[in-house]
Amino acid sequence: MSQRGFQSDIFTVQTIKLAETEEQIVVGGRDQFSKVPGALDGIKTIGVIGWGSQGPAQAQNLRDTLEGTGITVKVGLRENSKSFADAEKAGFSKSAGTLGEMFTVIKESDMVLLLISDAAQAKLYPEIFKALKPGATLGLSHGFLVGHLKTTGDDFPKNINVIGVCPKGMGPSVRRLYVQGKEVNGAGINASFAIHQDVNGKATDQAIAWSIAVGAPFCFLTTLEDEYKSDIFGERGILLGAVHGIVEALFEDLIHNHNMTPEQAFLNSCESITGPISKTISHKGILAVYESLNEQGKERFAKTYNQAYKPLYGLLLEIYEEVASGIELQSVILSGKRLEEYPMGNVGATRMWEIGETIRKQRDQNQSEIFPETAGLYVACMMAQIDLLLNQGHCYSEVCNESVIEAVDSLNPYMHARGISYMVDNCSITARLGTRRWGPRFDHIVQQEVLAPLHAGHVASDAPMKAFGTHKVHAALAECAKLRPSVDISVAA
Repeated sequence: MSQRGFQSDIFTVQTIKLAETEEQIVVGGRDQFSKVPGALDGIKTIGVIGWGSQGPAQAQNLRDTLEGTGITVKVGLRENSKSFADAEKAGFSKSAGTLGEMFTVIKESDMVLLLISDAAQAKLYPEIFKALKPGATLGLSHGFLVGHLKTTGDDFPKNINVIGVCPKGMGPSVRRLYVQGKEVNGAGINASFAIHQDVNGKATDQAIAWSIAVGAPFCFLTTLEDEYKSDIFGERGILLGAVHGIVEALFEDLIHNHNMTPEQAFLNSCESITGPISKTISHKGILAVYESLNEQGKERFAKTYNQAYKPLYGLLLEIYEEVASGIELQSVILSGKRLEEYPMGNVGATRMWEIGETIRKQRDQNQSEIFPETAGLYVACMMAQIDLLLNQGHCYSEVCNESVIEAVDSLNPYMHARGISYMVDNCSITARLGTRRWGPRFDHIVQQEVLAPLHAGHVASDAPMKAFGTHKVHAALAECAKLRPSVDISVAA
């Protein structure tokens, strides 16, 4: 049995069994907040650099957690930017010493949380490294910079700690559940943490403290290299790109090949996934989706699942290889200047999302159910992603979070409440770009290699379904389900 472990001088470490492996975790929650200052011993100023998806949430959560401790949370941004004004609206100010110019804040901070865009990190890292204090801690919420430095041959300064805390949800989710946690201990978004470089023996406790302080109810260990590979890949897969392409393909197919109205098609595609399918997976597991169907529904699910698994695995493998090789990272870096003149368009401009607005207003009259073909396709993609990550050596906690929990507990609820644009465009620029690049690929491959053969009467091998029923991830996910946030996320405006 393999084991991934760590030690903490401040926090209680627990061991959980996930399939054939053991992993160690730390339980967060508001009852752990009192331990955070001790774990941040020697840190007087935390600089939160950037105001994108994660910046606002993490800055506000840290400020609220550390209030009265003597540790200052200071936001660093470009002067006179719109973000500067937005940070002021959130209660940070120059007069109070909690808002300043980006590089000034970096120079004066003992812990620097670098939450600017990935493209900006790739461009500015030499200047950022020069500005860091000797002995400071550099915190990343994404391993993108680690991947980029591999391609350039550069490295982090040798006199700093380098750690990661990676919330398993977009920034608004991190803030929303933290606020909900004021009333319910344990409300929050789970996070993985990583220790990339430890020069003073304090990095592990600093990372756990950061994770708990931003509201993570459970903290899992990873590496920054594993994180960027699984995270960038996952965004382009089931979390964002794949679900976007799948529902687009299903919507049109149900209209043209099943003679459904647009309203019925939306209910049986998108609403089925973001409603009953996601809720079932969240509370009962993936296998429960199949088991909830009647015999005819199970046959339809299995037929679709068997046809979809292999082509979706192939496309997911292409994405993973492009991420791991650095190709996908380079495409993000190249987008930086281009986006100034050619910004991203509306990812929800197709007619299905116009129909979706109407459906959301009429949910009392139109309750969606688990549509077997939709369930078979969506679950096949989820399982293909799980298998690919396991085959690439990722640990079960990371696989379950990046392929299942983040999808059904953090992201899909936002698509259910407000549509695809809101879900995607509240994520990082890297995630938004990936959705737009790979979502159409999933749309096309579902049409061409899944739905068209099914309509032509093709019968695929039943090997995928046989493997599905006995997959070890079901037991691992059942254990991970015990570690889900204590309340469902509120997505009200």
